[in-house]
Amino acid sequence: MTDLPRVAVVILNWNGLNFLSRFLPSVCASTYPNLDIIVGDNASTDDSVDYLLQNYPQIKIIINDQNYGFAGGYNKVLSTLDQEYFVLLNSDVEVEPGWIEPVIRLMENDITIAAAQPKILSQANKQLFEYAGAAGGFLDIFGYPFCRGRIFDSVEMDKGQYDNSSEIFWASGAAFFIKRSKWLEMDGLDEDFFAHMEEIDLCWRLKNNGYKIMYCAESTVYHVGGGTLNAESPFKTYLNFRNNLVLLQKNLPSGRAVLIIFIRFWLDLLSLVKYLMDGKPENAIAISKAHVYFIRNLFSNILKARKISKKSLNQAGLYPGSIVWQYFVRKKKTFISLKKTF
Repeated sequence: MTDLPRVAVVILNWNGLNFLSRFLPSVCASTYPNLDIIVGDNASTDDSVDYLLQNYPQIKIIINDQNYGFAGGYNKVLSTLDQEYFVLLNSDVEVEPGWIEPVIRLMENDITIAAAQPKILSQANKQLFEYAGAAGGFLDIFGYPFCRGRIFDSVEMDKGQYDNSSEIFWASGAAFFIKRSKWLEMDGLDEDFFAHMEEIDLCWRLKNNGYKIMYCAESTVYHVGGGTLNAESPFKTYLNFRNNLVLLQKNLPSGRAVLIIFIRFWLDLLSLVKYLMDGKPENAIAISKAHVYFIRNLFSNILKARKISKKSLNQAGLYPGSIVWQYFVRKKKTFISLKKTF
């Protein structure tokens, strides 16, 4: 028997047979001794479940009756588990054998740490940081997320420049470690997000309660990225713009939320115009639909916002300026160059 806490690595699958066959062997080779591997299936229509039953009898499979998205799918699967730590792992992630141990060690050493992520590199080019998480997530004054190692579409080479574990604002949902007690305290992910930015919302709620979110540089995983929705998908554009506005409304103090969202509407208009100029009218329409959704659901999100504590925000990882200004006007393309403006 080991004294190490029990860890559940939970992979949410939706028609991901290709990714499961490629990357599940690396997850099963994990060396953490007190580990359970679970696949939650979001009503896949491919042969994912049959493949698992035939090739991985040691893996527990939990089947949802429909596709509840990232947020709803994980909420339903994790509600059935009792391990002390949950690891939400994308199906398109390759891991190294000892990837779990350093993150758990980091989190066990500080009771105020609620969630964490490893270093996330590109599976296609393992010298590059990966878009969705890189070396930990940050948030600027207007709610734009960015990472150490990735600002907008500029991704850095990993040269050891972010090999120091440190506090961040949000941890990536591609490889998201969280203490079960904190997951329960926050009631998990907000299912109205469906997908995209739900992990940022969860981290912000945790930080509004004074908890820490960490980046663990001693652990590395490799993410394909864009496995379900590609970067140019109008639906992805819709989710990102919609969820970002909801994120701000829920987690900012009400007076500040009004000001920041007013400014964001104008910044979003610039993005809409840019999509039109780039010959992508579907993405421009997606931004308009996101704004319509936000306005229609204004009252219900106000009710959500009232339930969230905003009295003890841990501000580590909040950038006090505009990342849009720094990136597009001042041409700051790396986190290190941006760091001088903190």
